[in-house]
Amino acid sequence: MSKIIAPSILSANFAMLGDEVNQVINAGADWIHFDVMDNHYVPNLTIGPMVCKSLRDFGVEAFIDVHLMVEPVDDLIERFAESGADLISFHPEASNHVHRSIQKIKDYGCKAGLVLNPGSPLSLIEDLLEELDLVLLMSVNPGFGGQKFISKVMQKIKKLRKMIDQTGKEIRLEVDGGVNLDNIKEISDAGADAFVMGSAIFNSKDYENTIATARKLIS
Repeated sequence: MSKIIAPSILSANFAMLGDEVNQVINAGADWIHFDVMDNHYVPNLTIGPMVCKSLRDFGVEAFIDVHLMVEPVDDLIERFAESGADLISFHPEASNHVHRSIQKIKDYGCKAGLVLNPGSPLSLIEDLLEELDLVLLMSVNPGFGGQKFISKVMQKIKKLRKMIDQTGKEIRLEVDGGVNLDNIKEISDAGADAFVMGSAIFNSKDYENTIATARKLIS
């Protein structure tokens, strides 16, 4: 599978969000990553489905990758699917019926993913892996952007890569948290094929150069 660079709009300028999204897509980004936080499952409050719908209404056609850090998840699955999300992932600890929530995502025509925090074991998703289109490994504790990559997650990436390869299915391995130009090659070499980059892109002076450099490092 080709490798994916997914800028997280959590680090974008929200006063110019539509333009910011178009700029990073035109600069070479593949997906747009939504960090959805509810100030309940995680200690921060960010964006809801209205923002997703607004970007679609603005003319954004890029693949939208929605990461739900909310509890419960099912209502927002429906609302984001109806607002234009392409992929919806959630934390298994946040759903009382994980398999049912995965099926709900698929019933709405979206791709489905599960997310593991740095302290969450891979065993949480082992029995469900073949049902998924993506597994997102958090390399920071969720809640805030701009954190440093937790180095122990590198071993987890390697273990998950082996698990995915053993299924024989095309399941993306995405990493989110502290991904930047200094560590993206090592993360890629460990087995990741999708990379969420927030401040590393949106705080850079030249989106195109930053994304091109990242692309070269993971090629």
